[in-house]
Amino acid sequence: MKITKWDMAEHIETKEDVIAYLEAALEENNTELLLSVISDIARSKGMTHIARDLGVTREGLYKSLSPAGNPSFETIMKLLNILGFRLKLEQKLHMASSI
Repeated sequence: MKITKWDMAEHIETKEDVIAYLEAALEENNTELLLSVISDIARSKGMTHIARDLGVTREGLYKSLSPAGNPSFETIMKLLNILGFRLKLEQKLHMASSI
C-alpha cells in the first residue's frame, strides 16, 4: 500500500473553495488553525508572488505562517487583501440581545 502526503493547498482551486475553507476555520475560533488555513491558501496561490506583494521574502512568509510564527494583524490583513478578501464582522446570534 502506498501512502501519499495530503496537501490541502493542492486542492484549493476556486474562490468558493477559499471562502468555504476560511469560513470553516473561523468557525473553530482557533488561531493556529486559521494561520494554517491562510498558509494553505497562500501556498495554493503562490508564496513567491504573495511574499513579493507583501514586501517580505518567501522564506519570511513561510516562517510567519508556520506553527511557530506569530504574524502581526497588519500582515494578516495585507495577506487577505492580496488574496482578494477582507474581514467582515458578524454578530453571534446568541449574543444579539446582550448589547
